[in-house]
Amino acid sequence: MKNVHSPFFMFNPKSYFHGKKLYDLAEYADHLAETYDIDIFVTVPFTEIKAVADLTQHIIVTAQHMDDVKPGKGMGTVLPESVYQAGARACVLNHAEHPIHYSVLEKTIVRAKELGIFTIACASSYDEAKAIAMLGPETILCEPTELIGTGTVSSGKYIKETIEAIKNINHDIYVMQGAGISTHADITRNLQLGSDANGATSGITEANEPFEALKKMVDATAKVY
Repeated sequence: MKNVHSPFFMFNPKSYFHGKKLYDLAEYADHLAETYDIDIFVTVPFTEIKAVADLTQHIIVTAQHMDDVKPGKGMGTVLPESVYQAGARACVLNHAEHPIHYSVLEKTIVRAKELGIFTIACASSYDEAKAIAMLGPETILCEPTELIGTGTVSSGKYIKETIEAIKNINHDIYVMQGAGISTHADITRNLQLGSDANGATSGITEANEPFEALKKMVDATAKVY
């Protein structure tokens, strides 16, 4: 895994896009990552990891989840070695749409570190953010579950308090703010409040011009950088 520098950006298309539409946006994100010289994470469904990795050079291809299993007996789980071999160099863990128990999160972060997979662990509440910081993921994505997909961003108080709490436990952890980001102005605001990174889904996937929305958010990130 290459060194990651803040501020960075994560585009998380979830299951909105697949196939050619996903590939086209991933290639465009790859172009933006090279042009602006910033780190861009693009999360993709498991079945699309290899295709996206083969098409791109500059983005950080990111799995939307993985399990703490090891090679051997097992069915229906996501093996970290398979995720890595397919081309992913980062993974999202404990997303509100795929939550996992704290003890499982701990073991999965350990498995990721064994393989050099960059971890982005999600937290909703202030207390959850503090607890996850104790596990030492590379990044904590703070987003109140009730705001995801609503177009309403986190309050300034929430952003400042989660950043302070995490940094007091482990200053090396990047803090990403998500939930409700719909415009490039949201990106600028969050970074000015102290966020190391931002991520967006519906602000891009549901935009009239997804490519333009992605570019504006990356541009806002680069300007702060």
